[in-house]
Amino acid sequence: MPDTRETMSGAVSERALVDQLRSSLQGEVIDRGHPGYDAARAVWNGLIDRRPAVIAKCAGTADVVEAVRAAREHRPVVSVRGGGHQVAGSAVCDDGLVIDLSPMKGVHVDPAARTARAQAGTTWGEFDRETQLYGLAAPGGEISATGIAGLTLGGGFGFLMRTFGLSCDNVRSLTVVTADGTVRTAGPEEEPELYWAARGGGRGIGVVTSFEFGLHPLGPEVTAVLALHPYERAEELLRAWRDAAAVAPETITPELLLWSVPPDPAIPPDMHRANCVMVGAVYGGPPGAGAAEALAPQRELGPPLMDLSGTVPYVALQSANTWRFPDGERYFMKSHFMDELGDEAIGTLLNCYSRRPTPESLIVVRTLGGAVARVGPDETAFAHRSARFNVSIDAGWQDPATDGTAIGWARSSWDAMKPFSSGGTYVNFAGLGEDAGELRGAVFGSHEERLARTRAAYDPEGLFRSAARRP
Repeated sequence: MPDTRETMSGAVSERALVDQLRSSLQGEVIDRGHPGYDAARAVWNGLIDRRPAVIAKCAGTADVVEAVRAAREHRPVVSVRGGGHQVAGSAVCDDGLVIDLSPMKGVHVDPAARTARAQAGTTWGEFDRETQLYGLAAPGGEISATGIAGLTLGGGFGFLMRTFGLSCDNVRSLTVVTADGTVRTAGPEEEPELYWAARGGGRGIGVVTSFEFGLHPLGPEVTAVLALHPYERAEELLRAWRDAAAVAPETITPELLLWSVPPDPAIPPDMHRANCVMVGAVYGGPPGAGAAEALAPQRELGPPLMDLSGTVPYVALQSANTWRFPDGERYFMKSHFMDELGDEAIGTLLNCYSRRPTPESLIVVRTLGGAVARVGPDETAFAHRSARFNVSIDAGWQDPATDGTAIGWARSSWDAMKPFSSGGTYVNFAGLGEDAGELRGAVFGSHEERLARTRAAYDPEGLFRSAARRP
């Protein structure tokens, strides 16, 4: 049953909400009859097909305040959109209000202080473009179209996390519009509990309108390994990679993918879409002898099908995989944190991969540790500091008729890997809305109760309750 405190009473209230927003916002207000409605409600994951009552495209923080005030008065279900790239599609809701921050893309870099203030509609590609003008970077995601907001609020995995930490670990402060319509700055000294919750606690704390990140000297060029190996050696490669990852320096974050050879014009056509094992890592420092030495164990796991390693612009590296995850295709991802990657787990992983439904589907093994583990377990809401690996089962497909098969494969593979899990799940790879109840404790671990208290303190009437329930 819907929560009546979060549901508008009908068409009259919906019209009143739209009228109030149009009279108070500088940005565009899009209702069901607007010609741009279908485009505005679409998100990256084509599996998500939700129909909000109204979308408030906020031009700035003042618009966000007005949208929150309207929501307090009319009590719709509320969702918040940043980049709109999250797998579960939590950016949009049915029959409610979407507070859409995507027009808010300002980025200001202070090279002397090594900080950047970025609005919450910014994507990592847009952020990197600005910071790389000064040879600076904050650890972001692996797909440049991903928004900075959703990734950071959930923790923030990326190619640099063992060197510089998660995205959320690099947040100096945030601007948040809380449920009472107040604009708050959250940082170590001011609103420290809100600051704690925003770094890994996911949704439901309010509307974050901007982030201040600490930056690190990196780029404009970096050295990286990307080696494609024959799938026939997958078990041997996984074991060798696991052993190399265990002793890898913190200057690299080893990653292994079971996937298909991409249909890239630079790759011979007869190799396209063949199963392969991809090994990747980025050196979190300047190119040179140190980079080559740190990356050598990742590059020397055996004769590859193709070695694409080298020195490349950081912005090119960050955007290299974006084309393989195009807008509008269908995605389902679910993950486990793991303390060990034993031989039995490797065998199970390969068995799962052997049943994958489409060439777009893959399994990713990421390494943690390093700077991620050096942050105290209770310093942020991110609850999985001690894990050594994250294994993500990622289904991708195009045909809606394949929905059941693709999602079924990912769910059954996740179930098969569960005996090897340390009990945790990464909130940004946590399935769809229907997975939320099952995974709540696994996502936030021992921090769940503290998060609930913090949300209640800043949102006693539950304006963002529905957002907090979503993965």
